[in-house]
Amino acid sequence: MANRFRPNHERREELYRIIFGTETPTGKAFDVALLVLIVLSIILVMLESVEDLNRKYHHIFVVIEWFLTIIFTIEYAVRIYIVRRPLKYMTSFFGIVDFLAILPSYLSLILVGAHYFLVVRALRLLRIFRVFKLGRYLGESQILIRALQASRVKITVFLIAVLNAVTVIGAIMYLVEGSANSGFDSIPRSVYWAIVTITTVGYGDIAPATTLGQFLAAMLMVLGYAIIAVPTGIVSVELAQAQEEVKEELKVEMSEITHAIENISMKPSVPKSEILCSNCEHSGHDIDAEYCKYCGEVL
Repeated sequence: MANRFRPNHERREELYRIIFGTETPTGKAFDVALLVLIVLSIILVMLESVEDLNRKYHHIFVVIEWFLTIIFTIEYAVRIYIVRRPLKYMTSFFGIVDFLAILPSYLSLILVGAHYFLVVRALRLLRIFRVFKLGRYLGESQILIRALQASRVKITVFLIAVLNAVTVIGAIMYLVEGSANSGFDSIPRSVYWAIVTITTVGYGDIAPATTLGQFLAAMLMVLGYAIIAVPTGIVSVELAQAQEEVKEELKVEMSEITHAIENISMKPSVPKSEILCSNCEHSGHDIDAEYCKYCGEVL
């Protein structure tokens, strides 16, 4: 009963430790349970998209989906209630994701099929890095992001070159195969075929029928394997360079820390007898003195 009459701020602090913290067993159990519900919700949306299952268990899917939505809505409201700056949380990455995780269910009341956007709840699984202390993986992702940022100019130039190539090849294939009734009925459709071929996807919905067209297609297929290696090599080089930069930064930081520790250890200690009292400014204290013998102030 005494728990019910605790001050409001104490209850909020306890809820904050449970919902936003992972240090306590209760907080970690809450986050694990939340992750399980998120996975269940995503699986439910996937199963609902299967026509036979949806026809048999539609009502069960709807009940479970709304049950989970209500839980996530309450959780979102509680998060807003317990944080000191609700607006800051609501506009943060996880705050926006938490809101988008419940929005599709309510939109489905006026828009048919909107509930399928509930798969956005998968983004909430990013909390698994915080719950299970997987911060080292986030560090590795920063290296990858740095490598991609460093190689963006080279990759952009590469993509422009590829687009020019497939445009030219598509136009040529339209001229070669246009009258052969093989699907190359326009330049955009021929460019589509060139993209599919050069990326080695090969859907097979369009195929050249003439000898010259087949020869060009074969050359484009071989060229496709060479093109695949280009962005891989660019990113690999930048990734290795980013890793070296991170190692150098760590070495500099460790060197600065070691230097600071050495300076502290080499700094001569001032004898207690020479220390001036901050209150009365007297010196001449005993060697083991902790208080000023004139005014009693802590030395």
